Amino acid sequence: MSPGDLLRPAPSPPRARFRSKRRLKDRARVLHDVGRQLDDYGSLERLVDEQRPYLFAHLRMPRGADRARRSAEVVREKLELDDEPIFDISGLLEDKIGIKVLWLEMASEGFFGLSVAEDGAGPAIVVNSWDRISVERQIFTAAHELGHLLLHRDEFNPDETAEDLDAEREADVFAAHLLMPERRFQKEWQEVRGLPLFDAVMKVKRIFRVSYRTVLYRLDERGVPDVWRRFLAQARLRLGRSLTRTDEPDPLAPAARGSAAPEPLRGREPVELAPSDFRPDRRVRLVRAALEERRISLSRAAEILGLDLRKMRELHQAWA
Repeated sequence: MSPGDLLRPAPSPPRARFRSKRRLKDRARVLHDVGRQLDDYGSLERLVDEQRPYLFAHLRMPRGADRARRSAEVVREKLELDDEPIFDISGLLEDKIGIKVLWLEMASEGFFGLSVAEDGAGPAIVVNSWDRISVERQIFTAAHELGHLLLHRDEFNPDETAEDLDAEREADVFAAHLLMPERRFQKEWQEVRGLPLFDAVMKVKRIFRVSYRTVLYRLDERGVPDVWRRFLAQARLRLGRSLTRTDEPDPLAPAARGSAAPEPLRGREPVELAPSDFRPDRRVRLVRAALEERRISLSRAAEILGLDLRKMRELHQAWA
């Protein structure tokens, strides 16, 4: 790097919604890293002339007690998704909506992601890519943070650390209905009614790329009696282990089982999805275009992607 690069002022922290169930000691570093990555991402877009306008910049969401569910329906209508499952949510966010999606690996069970407001470097969604976090949780986090961007536009303050439980529940409901549209969910559920509850939930969860907990939440929402207890009992018989740990230092209250939020850890999600089911790829594609047009060096590409030069060379050679 040149002396100028070393002495360049760090980008100011982005206007982010960054809240966690647990206190994070390196919160300032996370915001700095996100700001730097977004700065690099923006410069890369300008280099290859591929800026994307934010599709929902002027979209206003419904009001009222049921606005999370109705907002998810509005978004699906605007994106012309009909009742189809979302097979590639990172591609949908980046290529169609104009939201930057970043991975940030952080060894924490209390941090899953954050969103950056549309002014300045945003809009952007950052997802924790730690390999212990389930892919289902990563997909749900992306949808959840989109809910915050649309429903809580005025609540983006990087200095605010405490979770607003009402806002979190609202974003969860938005994500559950965005990922699992009602008519298609009803159709798929009718087709698996001959299966035991455990198998039916496993099949439907893979169709929509969600956690078993999200499926159970939607069934509970529709009034299926005692669905959580019956599913957990069948899972214990089938898997030979419980899906919830009774010795957790901070165990879930019984009412929390009704949440749409997925299991956070891969080991607790039965029949889990593969990492390729959620893999943001637009930034890598822009890096390749900039390299092929000789607008950046290989070392600059490595810096943007957070790779050392050896791994960047391997990636460069591996491109088809």
